[in-house]
Parts: sequence; C-alpha cells; structure tokens
Amino acid sequence: MTYLQLFIAFFRSGILGYGGGPSSIPLVHKEVVGKFKWMNDEEFGDVLALGNALPGPINTKMAGYIGYRVAGLSGMLVALLSSILPTIILMIVLLTSLAQYKDQPWVQGMTKGVLPVVAVMLAVLTWQFFTSAKKGLGVKLSLIHVAAGILLLQLMRIHPAILIGVLLAYALLKPTRKDKEKSSERGEGMG
Repeated sequence: MTYLQLFIAFFRSGILGYGGGPSSIPLVHKEVVGKFKWMNDEEFGDVLALGNALPGPINTKMAGYIGYRVAGLSGMLVALLSSILPTIILMIVLLTSLAQYKDQPWVQGMTKGVLPVVAVMLAVLTWQFFTSAKKGLGVKLSLIHVAAGILLLQLMRIHPAILIGVLLAYALLKPTRKDKEKSSERGEGMG
C-alpha cells in the first residue's frame, strides 16, 4: 500500500506540475505533508532547501529522498519512477502533436495562462514557510531573514545554493544553548 501511495503522490505531482520544479513543489508539499503526512512543514522545508542546493531537477531529488525515507531503497525507486513517468509520457504524446501547433496563439495563450496559477501556488507555499519560521524564530528575525534573502539573492545576485550552503553550515556549526551552558559551567568551576 505504501508503494502505491508513493506512486500516486509523485505521479500526481509530476503530471500536474506544469512548468517544472517551481510548480511541482507545492503539489509535492500537498501530497507529502497534507495528504499522506509523511513529514511536517519543517521537515519538508529542510528537504526543499537541501534539494535546491544540489544540482538537477528538484522534483526527482525530493522524490528520491522522500521515497527512501518512507519505504527504503525500493520506495526511492518507486517515487523516482513515478515522478519521471508523467514527463516521459507527456513528452512522447505532446511533442509529436504540439510541434506542429507551437506557433498557434492558443498554445502560447495556454502557456501564459498557467503562469499566474503557478505564482499563486508558490506564494501560498512561501506564506506557509514564513508562518513556520515565525514560530521558530519570531516575527522580527523572520522578517530580517526575508529581507536579507531578497538582498542577497535579487540585488547581489548570489546563487541560492551558496546561500543555502552557508545557512546549513551555520546551523550545523553554531554552538547550542547546552554547549554555551557547559562552557560557562567550566569557566565558573575554574574561577
């Protein structure tokens, strides 16, 4: 049953994720967090951040990790196959017929009509991540992170993988409260 659920979750997000990675992320979130509850928002955010830092299509990276986490190696294979199968099928079907109609106004209009829907889906997902960040960091620090992210990514044109890598390194290397308490206890005991 788990394999079937994995297949359905990633096939559905793959078939409906028109436009590639950005449009499929909210769909994967809905399946993984909302419907099947294989992880929570924070865990999904971590997987998304790590997936963005690695090369390759985001949907397949997320499918591989989530499939492995849910059902081991065979779960990873099922999730990966189901995430790429829609693309393979649609490429074969659509490219053979769409190639002759690509310059038609209705095809170009169809492509442009999907963009606002993708923008709304990404905005909703962004709001959910911001709400989660507020719980952990507080409003003020969350807003500072948003402003710093916009400054670094948009104005200074720093690659997102570099920013994510620096933040991951900071999170892994920064001293925790327990470390600070232990070092202050050692300092008090010596003096």
